[in-house]
Amino acid sequence: MTPRLILIPLLIAIAAASASAAWAQDKGTVDAKPLPPLANPNDPKIAAKELFGRKVLPAAMPTRVFGFYAHGCIAGAAALPINGDTWQVMRLSRNRYFAHPDMVELLKRLSEKAHKEAGWPGILVGDMSQPRGGPMFTGHASHQVGLDADIWLTPMPKRTLSRNEREEMSAVMMVRNDRLDVDTKVFTPGHLAVIRAAALEPTVQRIFVNAAIKKALCREAKGDRHWLSKVRPMYGHDYHFHIRIKCPPGSGAECESQPDPSESEGCSTGDLAFWFKDSVLHPKPPPTPPKPKPPMTMAALPAACKAVLAAPDAKQ
Repeated sequence: MTPRLILIPLLIAIAAASASAAWAQDKGTVDAKPLPPLANPNDPKIAAKELFGRKVLPAAMPTRVFGFYAHGCIAGAAALPINGDTWQVMRLSRNRYFAHPDMVELLKRLSEKAHKEAGWPGILVGDMSQPRGGPMFTGHASHQVGLDADIWLTPMPKRTLSRNEREEMSAVMMVRNDRLDVDTKVFTPGHLAVIRAAALEPTVQRIFVNAAIKKALCREAKGDRHWLSKVRPMYGHDYHFHIRIKCPPGSGAECESQPDPSESEGCSTGDLAFWFKDSVLHPKPPPTPPKPKPPMTMAALPAACKAVLAAPDAKQ
């Protein structure tokens, strides 16, 4: 079995273990303090997240993606401006609003479509990637190569949010208390329109949503439904949806995409049955708590990521 095929179920297991609280809901801080210097940053046993989490700006290198969504980095990342006519970036203290330029442009297009097609003032953008990608201190196994982004399922307000609101505001829960369907008081046709607009982008490979949201999309989508094949159920994702794009053209072997999803809509009873089993909706804790996995070190990342870390900061 290839490393990629081993990793995909591993990511699912990680997501399942982390589903108790939506990552988008974790609050930030207005008064973020820089991390202290590492005593020995060249120690091969040091966690890669300690190194990448201390980089506040992208690498001054040509844009290139190295590795897979859950073990890699990015050189020459671009920042999504924190304010646009039809978008605003949330949780600024995390410094996770960087990505491949293709993703940045996609989010700008999607925000305009959300305004025109769904009637939203715009979108609220959650975590993208760190300035140089790599593992994060909290919240994600993926988002390491600038090809992932989270979009809140809460429409952007008709005003500019304050810094404090961006750190403290919570997204709206879209899933019913019994976890079997969406909450129709808050989930609207506009949500379907925004997710469909994202899925229709040619470079988008997958969109992750809670299974209850996938169920609602399957029920409500009309006309051309081929885009539903890209929308995949995943643990959590009940406050936001996750966009994943393919490796950019010309990336070569240094960037590794997931295999394309099947062309099936994924809407049959059999397709969704697993996600609504009681053991999945209400998992019991294991008799013996699992031992924490050791953090990822630089040895687990592509060799090129060392050069990405060592490169000078890009100019702001």
